[in-house]
Amino acid sequence: MTTPKNNFTDERANHGVRGVTILGSTGSIGINTLDVLARHSDRYRIMALTANTQVERLFEQCQKYLPPKAVMLDPHSAIRLKEKVRKSGIAVEVLSGIEGLNTVATHLRTHIVVAAIVGAAGLIPTLAAVRAKKRVLLANKEPLVMSGHIFINEARASGAELIPVDSEHNAIFQCMPIGYTTGAAPATVKRIFLTCSGGPFRTFPTEALVSVTPEQACAHPKWVMGPKISVDSATLMNKGLELIEACWLFGVTPDQVEIVIHPQSVVHSMVEYVDGSVLAQLSNPDMRTPIAHALAWPERIESGVKSLDPFELARLDFERPDLNRFPCLRLAYEAARAGGTTPAILNAANEVAVQAFLDRRIGFTDIPRVIEYTLKNLPANRDNQLGTVLSDDVHAREMAGKYVTERLSHMSQGVT
Repeated sequence: MTTPKNNFTDERANHGVRGVTILGSTGSIGINTLDVLARHSDRYRIMALTANTQVERLFEQCQKYLPPKAVMLDPHSAIRLKEKVRKSGIAVEVLSGIEGLNTVATHLRTHIVVAAIVGAAGLIPTLAAVRAKKRVLLANKEPLVMSGHIFINEARASGAELIPVDSEHNAIFQCMPIGYTTGAAPATVKRIFLTCSGGPFRTFPTEALVSVTPEQACAHPKWVMGPKISVDSATLMNKGLELIEACWLFGVTPDQVEIVIHPQSVVHSMVEYVDGSVLAQLSNPDMRTPIAHALAWPERIESGVKSLDPFELARLDFERPDLNRFPCLRLAYEAARAGGTTPAILNAANEVAVQAFLDRRIGFTDIPRVIEYTLKNLPANRDNQLGTVLSDDVHAREMAGKYVTERLSHMSQGVT
């Protein structure tokens, strides 16, 4: 892994100012990144901000941070944003669609790309940033889940840097030995402990999960996140996707990754070495810590996060996850071991199921049923080329969507 050497033509380049583009600036990761960047305006310049449909929020960010470019993935939203920008008189060029995202992700004056678009929509622009030799701060799990081998190989070929922003993967990154290369764990690494809070239903009666509402599922006990990620955290699919991501980032097998429920969310992950040593990264549960680390690595910068007081902790608890309570985690382990396009199918079916749950079309316990049905009925491909991955992603969404509709139809007729 080598450091990108892009030519920053701004006159402040000689003073070390680095251009930053945020793919998904209106989400929680994007907002936290802007907070960190605002604390270090002497080091970073915001080059582009992007969103899907949140016109008002992106417009407010454009007014505050004045990026040269802004992108709305949705074309109709782009028209609305362009009109608001025109009326305000601010000098921000508005682009749209995947082409717009690719443009800002590969722009010459962008050194760092924060990949924070939720879901599979972030795959293409994130890959474009890797090919353009950027430092890519991965907050979006889906690119590595869907096509991890492609991202790792492209990063090695281009010299791009892949630095994880997820608190757990960033913790693992910090605990890896000096000189660690993305996708190739040293032989001295024995095991990775991937921690999670257990979500809002860790101690919930299993029989009560059938009546869980979207509001309950989105009420995470430790983190403030968007609805999709919150539901994934409640089902532990979030941890399953992180398991697959960890295998690609750190060059380990699924059997070398152990999921550990840690309700306090202070130990963000641990790495065990062959000599028996276990290194852990601890901090208060605040995404600004891993964001600041990834932005400045290998340096350290202030993040705005409150210092951890060990005397306030009192105790640290760790427990194994119950795979009967959290079948999504079991499905993710199975997909990771199966390889090929199986993880892409898992991810696509999960996105469809989660959205159906948020739309109140299916119940909470139906989410793993939709995923398992899709995995069993859609044969995976061993061919991991991007076209195949994208094709299986589409087919998985179609199959999962059809199953959701048919299940609802049967339920309306009294059949379960």
